[in-house]
Amino acid sequence: MPRSIQRGLGRGLDSLFAGTEEWGTSIQEIAIGEIDPNPDQPRQTFRDESIAQLADSIREQGVLQPLLVVPTSGGRYRIIAGERRYRAGRAAGLETLPCIVKDIDVIRQMEIALIENLQREDLNPLEAAKGIQALMQQCGYTQEKVSARLGKSRPAVANLLRMLSLPEEVTEMVRDGELTAGHARVLAGVTNPETQTRLARQAADEGMSVRELEKTAAAAKEKKAPAKPRKAAIPAELAELQEKIRMKTGLKNTLTGNVNKGKIVLQYSTREELERLNEVLDLIPE
Repeated sequence: MPRSIQRGLGRGLDSLFAGTEEWGTSIQEIAIGEIDPNPDQPRQTFRDESIAQLADSIREQGVLQPLLVVPTSGGRYRIIAGERRYRAGRAAGLETLPCIVKDIDVIRQMEIALIENLQREDLNPLEAAKGIQALMQQCGYTQEKVSARLGKSRPAVANLLRMLSLPEEVTEMVRDGELTAGHARVLAGVTNPETQTRLARQAADEGMSVRELEKTAAAAKEKKAPAKPRKAAIPAELAELQEKIRMKTGLKNTLTGNVNKGKIVLQYSTREELERLNEVLDLIPE
């Protein structure tokens, strides 16, 4: 992760655990059976190997940073930040976990959960995109505000959100690690869903780099659809007649054919135009 982004995220997250006395609370040991995961957790995939490594560390050194939880009904607590530590603590056989208990509004809960995951361990890009989308939809955030809160550039946020428009088959390939976030960004710039899927399959099958996929996608864009044939211009005398009909009736009209055979189509869009045509016809002798 770029250093500038780490600093931006670090300030937002570290401030949650520093100076807990300002919150009027302290670290508490809470029974692990009374703690529930967050159903709105941005991260949906937790690698078993990563959890196992953290569990080994916890057996040796304990939990070095408390979880952040909010109280819920029935004397239970819901995790806002620290689900990896929660899972690893269970795997390590702990009975309690150190927690900071704080009433936090829903918007701040979502911010903290997303920021923590972006800083602690790289999120699946689609998980990050969904987390950002949730912030925008549920909290009324603009891309600019999300960028400022998460310490990401606005183009980076926009690129993540564009991934959500990819076909399901493509998103599954990204989720499963067959394609990277870089591949997904390239594919998001392709407008046709069928082309997106075809290029995704090709990139995965051939092991394309992001640069190779960019070149392939650019070549696909250059293959333009055949131009529609232009309508042949009508002879000058017919064009003059077309204009005369417009002047006399006040109606748009289309004249096709030639001086021997053709068709005239009059167009009206209001009742007044139709009545005007009727008046013009009344002036023609029977």
